Amino acid sequence: MSETLHIVGGGMAGAEAAWQAAQAGVNVVIHEMRPHVATFAHKTGDLAEMVCSNSFRSDDDEQNAVGLLHWEMRAAGGLIIAAADAHRLPAGGALAVDRDPFARTVTARLRDHPLVSVSNEEVTELPSSGHWIIASGPLTSEALGRAIAAHTGAQALAFFDSIAPIVHADSIDMSRAWMQSRYDKGETEAERTAYLNCPMDRDRYEAFIDALLAADKTGFHEGEASSAPDATPYFDGCLPIEVMAARGRETLRHGPMKPVGLTNPHQPHIKAHAVVQLRRDNSLGTLYNIVGFQTKMKYGAQADVFRMIPGLENARFARLGGIHRNTFLNSPVLLDSQMRLKSRPHIRFAGQITGVEGYVESAATGLLAGRMAAADILGRPLPPVPQDSATGALIHHITGGAEARTFQPMNVNFGLFRPVDGPKGGRRGRKDRYRAYTERAKAAWTDWLARAALDAA
Repeated sequence: MSETLHIVGGGMAGAEAAWQAAQAGVNVVIHEMRPHVATFAHKTGDLAEMVCSNSFRSDDDEQNAVGLLHWEMRAAGGLIIAAADAHRLPAGGALAVDRDPFARTVTARLRDHPLVSVSNEEVTELPSSGHWIIASGPLTSEALGRAIAAHTGAQALAFFDSIAPIVHADSIDMSRAWMQSRYDKGETEAERTAYLNCPMDRDRYEAFIDALLAADKTGFHEGEASSAPDATPYFDGCLPIEVMAARGRETLRHGPMKPVGLTNPHQPHIKAHAVVQLRRDNSLGTLYNIVGFQTKMKYGAQADVFRMIPGLENARFARLGGIHRNTFLNSPVLLDSQMRLKSRPHIRFAGQITGVEGYVESAATGLLAGRMAAADILGRPLPPVPQDSATGALIHHITGGAEARTFQPMNVNFGLFRPVDGPKGGRRGRKDRYRAYTERAKAAWTDWLARAALDAA
């Protein structure tokens, strides 16, 4: 019988790592402290619970790097992407997920696997021996975070992330709101009407901006962040809406509230000054999240400000927004190309704690970490992960490609890929260049999977 692989954390990365290793024939123990030890953001004890959003972002595998990452995970038999596909919601070109049955499916698949067990105790120290993957996520417990910081000899790096509110659909006034995806994207009627839209005229928009800027905000614990707004280390892909508003009164109109590609059927001849979009959050269509409206406003202020949005005057909130501290490693300094802690190579890291950002990126690093750990245990080393794949480009970035001095959390994007040579690279248009990236990536990833097969006999 093979040695046991221990995984700390049952989020996207930990769940995917456990699945990949178990499918290769390795015994796995997932150490997930929830529900016995709670976090600010999680509400259940399920594995792979979705916290900030219910979207895996674009599913376009020819023109979008995250869509390409979806493709690679499907090709590798990923559990997370399979569960996402099984509980997909209409969302235009995005892969949005019914979050509760998604998490229950992942939990059931892992708990039913004969080689996987789940332990709910908290791991508070770095293990001194064995085979380990730490995928404790951005909400790593205080004790484990201290242990990691003490061992690495560096102050734990951190940024601040925020959560958008969720609204009960039956509390939205549909005489003011309407259903439409931007530019009517989607192949089916359900996809083309996957979003609810709430229009604002100029006066309402200006009043809304004033209210955002004046609202009471959640404070930080001592030492967490500077009192100067611009000095707080937020992740740019998940900025609180009031922080965006403070950068300029027109910022939101060119961001989450842009009015382009939408026509209000209630007033088809009047162009909205700004539009708030809500995306379906469950398969029943009873819950909608406000797209791009992450916030650090206090709860009472949120309800008052968001009810200024036309159509949401009587909104009931299933969940209000919030802000939390995310911890991550300076991975280019601390991790090797196999995602191992250089000073303790029996420990790998995966997920957002490595400095990737997003559900998909976290799951992709878990996929690799699980396969790499299983290969070590089975004594069957893997060939190097191809840098020309989306997964390889992401791992290369966090384990050495990024500048360590300025390292910050990163989503997958084509800027991480090596330039494409030949007729589809160079000075050709963006669409041709992106298609060349994806064609090269798919070929490299398919070849690597064939050479890196670890399926259990």
